[in-house]
Amino acid sequence: MIGTRRTRFRPVTEGASVTQLELFFDLVIVFAFTMVTDLAAHETTAANALRAVLVLALMWWLWIAYSWLGNVVRADEGLARIGMFVAMGGAFLAALTIPEAFHDLPGGWFGPLVFAIAYLIVRLVHVAIFWMISAEDSQLRGQLLRWAFGSITVGTALLVIAAMTDGLVQIVLWIAAIAGDMLWTWVAGTDWRINSAKHFAERYGLIVIVALGESIVSIGIGVAGLPISWPIALGSMLGLAVSGLLWWLYFDVAALSIEHAFAHAKGAQQIKIAQNSYTYGHFPMIVGVIALSLGLKKVLYYVGDSSHHTLTDALYGIPLAALLGGPALLGGPALFLLGVVVAKYAAAKTVSIGRIVVAVLLCALIPVAANLPALASLVILCALLAGLVIWETVRYARPRDEIRHA
Repeated sequence: MIGTRRTRFRPVTEGASVTQLELFFDLVIVFAFTMVTDLAAHETTAANALRAVLVLALMWWLWIAYSWLGNVVRADEGLARIGMFVAMGGAFLAALTIPEAFHDLPGGWFGPLVFAIAYLIVRLVHVAIFWMISAEDSQLRGQLLRWAFGSITVGTALLVIAAMTDGLVQIVLWIAAIAGDMLWTWVAGTDWRINSAKHFAERYGLIVIVALGESIVSIGIGVAGLPISWPIALGSMLGLAVSGLLWWLYFDVAALSIEHAFAHAKGAQQIKIAQNSYTYGHFPMIVGVIALSLGLKKVLYYVGDSSHHTLTDALYGIPLAALLGGPALLGGPALFLLGVVVAKYAAAKTVSIGRIVVAVLLCALIPVAANLPALASLVILCALLAGLVIWETVRYARPRDEIRHA
């Protein structure tokens, strides 16, 4: 038991699994991901895409704070349970306000400030719980103080100030808030606690599943209200296949390799892997999948809405970059693949050259795909990912079998 009987925090033990309350918490993040996709789809410009990425980064940083907390004390016990529900309320309010995070809508409360304050509440609850559970752990208390000093004062204060501005100043303050928070966390130290490597790895695997689920939902949203037809059926199956292939490229071997290296590391080295491979390394994967959601949504709308589009219409601009991963907006599967490469290297010190090649090829194909029907671009994406999966499965058959079954 951590602390007094009154506080009743129960520590997480090695081998523990993710709690049901943490999965419940993730439902709010599912909604936030959907809102981010809608924000990006509302206006397909580079400026709006940047806003969507910034909002996604904040919601990611909100989520990772509780992934670390839930690895120290059980989220469904004692005061931690109450804190989780309060945090869920703040996160849900922030997600509801995503359409107004930068521009206030007529009527009601002032949206940008509501978003900033809701985010601040979630962060303060996280710090308060960590403060209570570190009462008898001077090393953790010191780490918390070093981290909270910069993270709260920079990461959240700048966001509140940004709510009172607009235009370029607002964007710059948002970037400063996010970059400052992430950088401060990087340099604040490695005196955190990892009580269960299994729980930590499972937590991040589940958030990847959540993001992939959003890509599947976007397929349905893209054809909502449209009569079923062969282009819709084909496009839907291709989109589902792309999501399934990304699942394979993460969970088949990469996730196991990362978890194995993470579980066998000790002390500061384990904390570094937790930070570099999971906290930072998994973020590009999430951005890539959410970008893919936008691309799939647009493709299905193109092939299904015969009153405004034909089957020969091509994707272009932000939606095409989101579908594949262009140089202007390195999103979609290209960014997902590079994120997996970075996360795996940070843990296991191995590099998957094939994935880098496919990521670069996807970016290079943007000019070609801009002159092809949207459905053809989706076919190319699916074929490249399938080819990568087949090549890796055959080329690395023995080490794949060892890491999956040894």
